[in-house]
Amino acid sequence: MKFFLSLCLLVFTGQSLFCQQLIQGRVTDAQTREPVSRASVLLPNSAKGGTLTDISGRFSIRVEATTDSLWITCTGYQSQKVALKSAELWIALEPSLSTLNEVVVSARREQQSRKEVPAAISKVSNSVIQDTRATSLYQLLNKVSGVYMVNLGNEQHTMAIRQPIGYNALYLYLEDGLPIRPVGIFNHNALYEINMNEVKDMEVIKGPASSLYGSNSIGGAVNFNTQNPSLGNSGHFSVQGDTYNYSRIDGAGGSHTGKLGVYVSGYAAHQQNSWQDYTNFDKYSGTLKTTYDLNAGTRFTLMGTYNFLNTQTPGSLDSTRFYNRSYASNQRFTYRKVNAFRASARVDRVWNNQNASFLTLFFRDNSTGQLPAYYIQDIRDQQRQYLRSAGQENDLSFRSYGFLMQHRAGFKFLNSELVAGLYLDHSPSSFQATYLQIQKDVLRNYYTGYTNTDSLIDHYRLNLFNSAAYMQYEMHPVTPLRIVAGLRYDHLVYDFRNQLPPSQTKYKQQEQNNYNVLAPKIGATYDFGKGKGLYTNFSVGFQPPETSTLYSSRQLVPLKQATFYNYELGGWMPLLQNKLNLELSFYDLEGKNEIISVLMPDNSTQNQNAAATRHMGVEYTLTYFPSSQWLFRFSGTNARHTYVQYSEIQSGQTYTYNGQRMSNAPNWIANTELSWKPSFMHGFRSSIEWQHIGAYATGLVKNSPYQGYDFFNLRLGYDLKGNFAKGTGIWLNVLNLGNKLYATNVIGNQYGLTYTAAAPRTFSIGLKYSFADQKSLHREN
Repeated sequence: MKFFLSLCLLVFTGQSLFCQQLIQGRVTDAQTREPVSRASVLLPNSAKGGTLTDISGRFSIRVEATTDSLWITCTGYQSQKVALKSAELWIALEPSLSTLNEVVVSARREQQSRKEVPAAISKVSNSVIQDTRATSLYQLLNKVSGVYMVNLGNEQHTMAIRQPIGYNALYLYLEDGLPIRPVGIFNHNALYEINMNEVKDMEVIKGPASSLYGSNSIGGAVNFNTQNPSLGNSGHFSVQGDTYNYSRIDGAGGSHTGKLGVYVSGYAAHQQNSWQDYTNFDKYSGTLKTTYDLNAGTRFTLMGTYNFLNTQTPGSLDSTRFYNRSYASNQRFTYRKVNAFRASARVDRVWNNQNASFLTLFFRDNSTGQLPAYYIQDIRDQQRQYLRSAGQENDLSFRSYGFLMQHRAGFKFLNSELVAGLYLDHSPSSFQATYLQIQKDVLRNYYTGYTNTDSLIDHYRLNLFNSAAYMQYEMHPVTPLRIVAGLRYDHLVYDFRNQLPPSQTKYKQQEQNNYNVLAPKIGATYDFGKGKGLYTNFSVGFQPPETSTLYSSRQLVPLKQATFYNYELGGWMPLLQNKLNLELSFYDLEGKNEIISVLMPDNSTQNQNAAATRHMGVEYTLTYFPSSQWLFRFSGTNARHTYVQYSEIQSGQTYTYNGQRMSNAPNWIANTELSWKPSFMHGFRSSIEWQHIGAYATGLVKNSPYQGYDFFNLRLGYDLKGNFAKGTGIWLNVLNLGNKLYATNVIGNQYGLTYTAAAPRTFSIGLKYSFADQKSLHREN
């Protein structure tokens, strides 16, 4: 009898399997052609019986012989119904049109829905990058609400996110979640160390992110996610130039051979005889990235990137030159030269649906040599009569060795997850500055040359250590509510070794500065359904003094560590049948011992602690897409930045600024864009963009405020889709369409205002050719 029952069971099982078929496939991003992991593959009319794609985007599923299609869904992508035309499928998912459905990785270094994050986080997608054809990153990041990336020319910049325009270490710049520079060696220009051609998308966390990323992420953290090797063979090549002799060549290509993927990208930019005098520059960037999928849950990634920048630096203009549109430099010898190399080796392991880990080893090798225009100073007597001019030539270099490891574990208790990680960065560095005698033609206000005295102003070596541990706990006690709590502990050591003899320095021959910091955060999101949600958070950020201020002979007063407390409330709401999306964030960022820069009468800067400051504002993004042809976006921020408790002494007189607005703090920043992609001309795109910067004070002393500016950009492009010249694209960008005279930044001192002039109307034209192996990868409909 047992034999008969077993035989019947075997026959029944065999018939059942015989009536099923095994479907295998791979899911990719339609734009980047990268594998899409953790996409849901579902049977029609059922939320069960499906599977998830693995780390390589692969899946396999058994279906009944009568099943004729599958549903593929993934957060951040449009759901797609796939016909079962064969037992081997390749599916390309289109990114979602709604910004509320985006996937972000910067909130915990892993993919999750934007609506699950209790913070103001914005994303510049790959499609926006491709449509914009930017020659510099500010043209992309300024589309984000609350962000003003100040263009200083030749890929040089500074930033203003929940802060006034400034040059201090209040922002953290990341590449694939790793800081591109170590703590203590911030550079407001550091994004010229990014290979723009390798960037897949960008994410901006606004407000303190120290509970996850550590020091300097006060105003915000900007993370550049790089392109992974694509499936099949694909690549592109482009050339572009503008009416002021800027030229650039880009190239990239990727391929997969079995488990191995390779992606190479780079560009070369050149500027000569531009609209502004003494602004020639060269930039070379290159990146090599390889991946190897050991099995369905394990991936190895090796990456190396190199950036070289050699640029002239003209400095700012006085009022007469600026308003006469006379863009002549008052010297012809300042420069900046940068060599930046980064390498990393990473292993990702997905143990199961509840557990995943990664380990990254990294290395940096960086040197920056410069003769900075902002260090040229006019030395005067007590009656303010000119005596002489001086400057310096300096060189900063460092090497970094470190690792980052993280593990995520899921629990049934309260449907929760725990993310924990360790970080270590050891960065030996050196700095040397040489005193220069600057020759000046006083009548023409022109610096004619310099003499290197071989007299050292600063010469020291540092061992920088940053060890940290962090954890973030997320729980989902009821369906609409998600609570997130995080904590990070950082131990920072600056081990200083003076290379100058005691008679030539005010610092000890050897000293050590230690900082031990706890940075907590707690936040929550609540889903009201139908796309409506609310979030709130409290977070703490910290900023230790930079080594360049702690040990510089120019710094007159010792600095304390700055701490910031952030209180935030925001939400999102779809309207007009999901055609209109609104996102809002209200914040109150309160600083204690905030480090600020004060411009001195001799044109030098001095860092000081402001006992208490306050930054309050609202950020908003309104996105309206009535059809697939039209898209309207309005992004902006209204803010007030004030001194709560601060005073300073200049020329023997005490100035108190309690309750006054901080300088270089626009009250309103806005960016609006209207895009049109007509259905009757597939591949054509056009957009008109408006940028507004509101009025702001130009200095703590009494100077006329700068009234801000408005300008427009026009962008046109056409990608050929037919058989003739398929893969070819052309574009025309007209920046500053109305030829507006404006300055990206204006700074005041006791002798007047200086202006960083923006470019006049500029026409930029480009040509691109893209190719893809359609035999290896095609889209199912």
